[in-house]
Amino acid sequence: MMHDICNAPVSLNDTKLVSEWNGMIRAFLAHGTATPTHLGAVLEGAPDFAMGYATKGLFSLMMGRKELNGVAREAGQAAVAALAVSGGSTRERLWVRALGEWLDGRPSGAIAAMERVLADHPTDTLSAKVSHAIRFILGDGVGMRASIENVLDAHKDHPLEGYALGCHAFTLEETGEYDKAEATGLRGLELSGDDAWGLHAVAHVYDMTARPDRGIGLIENNCSAWDHCNNFRYHVWWHKALLHMDREELDIALALYDQQIRADKTDDYRDIANATSLLMRLELEGMAVGDRWEELADFAQGRTDDGCVVFADLHYMMALAAAGRADAMDQMTARFAMDARRQGEMPTRFADPGKAALGGLNAFAEGRYGIAFANLVAARPTMQTIGGSHAQRDVFERITVDAGLRAGQFDAVEALLEDRIAQRAGAVDGFAAKRLHSIADARRIPAQ
Repeated sequence: MMHDICNAPVSLNDTKLVSEWNGMIRAFLAHGTATPTHLGAVLEGAPDFAMGYATKGLFSLMMGRKELNGVAREAGQAAVAALAVSGGSTRERLWVRALGEWLDGRPSGAIAAMERVLADHPTDTLSAKVSHAIRFILGDGVGMRASIENVLDAHKDHPLEGYALGCHAFTLEETGEYDKAEATGLRGLELSGDDAWGLHAVAHVYDMTARPDRGIGLIENNCSAWDHCNNFRYHVWWHKALLHMDREELDIALALYDQQIRADKTDDYRDIANATSLLMRLELEGMAVGDRWEELADFAQGRTDDGCVVFADLHYMMALAAAGRADAMDQMTARFAMDARRQGEMPTRFADPGKAALGGLNAFAEGRYGIAFANLVAARPTMQTIGGSHAQRDVFERITVDAGLRAGQFDAVEALLEDRIAQRAGAVDGFAAKRLHSIADARRIPAQ
């Protein structure tokens, strides 16, 4: 049996197909546009390659779109049929199992299958990245870190070591080890200059520690890390916009929105999340964003019954609320209530924190700030479970803070801000500084 670039067994008997498979691995790790092209070539040349179908299915589920569930299910059926013909390696059988587990509503089972692969093949960067990605969707920062740290020693002098370090840097940042995250991410970039994930991990560090100049310089001086990317490059531009916002350069942030972040009117939920969260941040800072919400709301209105990822649905609701799409908001609210009554790993997230967070967003849009604050505070302890990063979920923190300020809940908001600052290693960004100043001003005004 042949081995791939991860030094893991792969049941392909043609060196050209192994080369395509290796190309797929590298492209996937680098968030490159060539990922599906390489995978398609492998499946065309090896129609009984079970792991190839499992890969297609898992990648489809990662997209978080209801219509791709059918694609993933068909891929799963093809993978099972291929295993019946070829048998496959233990690694490949576990990949097929991972897809089946996720299709059955148990993404944690998919993670467990990947971890079993890694126990046998700790050099398998592909399986490590997939475990990392699914845990990211589930908001499991601690698990992400433990998983990648288990295989770091095996990746020393590995051809894909830089990508492993990029994953490690991101987990270090998400668990508050900012200095280590910065050093690890920069080292990873030295080894793998096209690692957008590693670069973005360091950008996270600069966002969380209120060092916008460093973050902007990092992105501008490492174009090769992200200019080859699929839609992940929009997310890098999003990070750059946040860093400019922290420098009070709201006009530059809005220009980045128009010229980069939404230059292509895509409907990937991650792109919609970039856009909605940036517009909301700008509005909270008092900037008029014109009719930009309408385009996002048009996409969101077609997603009210998706129910794949709570993180995505909350951003859809943000767009619907900002554009005043009352009927669609009602449909989304009703579907959240329905999903929250179901059993399973994802439905529990609709029940908590989903319903409370959704109610908070609705109330905020309607100017019912006390209710918005109460709901968002209730959701806050479990918000990490909706997935995404601290930086991505920070838009909900900002809405919570501003709802509390508008409701006159100054003591509670101050405590929330202090907690937010503590999570950022004591760094006070522009958002927190302004709100703390507002609280101090409000307390100097005598009661009437």
